Amino acid sequence: MQTGLDHIILGINDLDRGIAWVEQLTGVRAAFGGVHPGRGTRNALLSLGPDCYLEIIAPDPQQTSPTWFSQILAMPEPRLMTWAVRASDLSALAQVASTAGFPIEGPHDGARTRPDGHVLSWKLFHLWDHRDGLLPFFIEWSRDSIHPAADAPAGCTIKKFHLQSPDGAELASACQSLAIAVTINPGKEPRLFARISGPNGEIELTS
Repeated sequence: MQTGLDHIILGINDLDRGIAWVEQLTGVRAAFGGVHPGRGTRNALLSLGPDCYLEIIAPDPQQTSPTWFSQILAMPEPRLMTWAVRASDLSALAQVASTAGFPIEGPHDGARTRPDGHVLSWKLFHLWDHRDGLLPFFIEWSRDSIHPAADAPAGCTIKKFHLQSPDGAELASACQSLAIAVTINPGKEPRLFARISGPNGEIELTS
């Protein structure tokens, strides 16, 4: 079973403002990705390499309040919210997580329609205890879906992604149990960090 960083999620309460903010810092403008029906959100995407991307997520004004990531309603400034790990066999990983004592929600099917009319579909599951956002959710893309990193606007690269935790040893043990490879640094509060290189230089995103 293979796993790897799939995408990082930057939350904000207005998608257009989030797109403009990222473009100003990186020099690349994220493209509108689509809406999440029933979840109350919409997104814009930016490739960070051949198999990783940045997702800017915000409320969809055409839907009711978000049912997932509801905290974005009170986020006038963008910040990292969570991250996703790609799994080659999501069902097997879900079983590993359950056996290791991690209560999970899912796996569930998900889908959204791209602006070009193509439908992207996936399966994912969440951990009930995500350690204050430090542990990711897990995703497996359907074989007939184009991975967003493949055709989202290019020009940026993720140089480093790491976690900060006041309890690094416990977090490292949890990551090992879940087949997650990630750097964990000590710190007083749990935080996510991502360093991205673009035409305008390097920037650091944080939670």
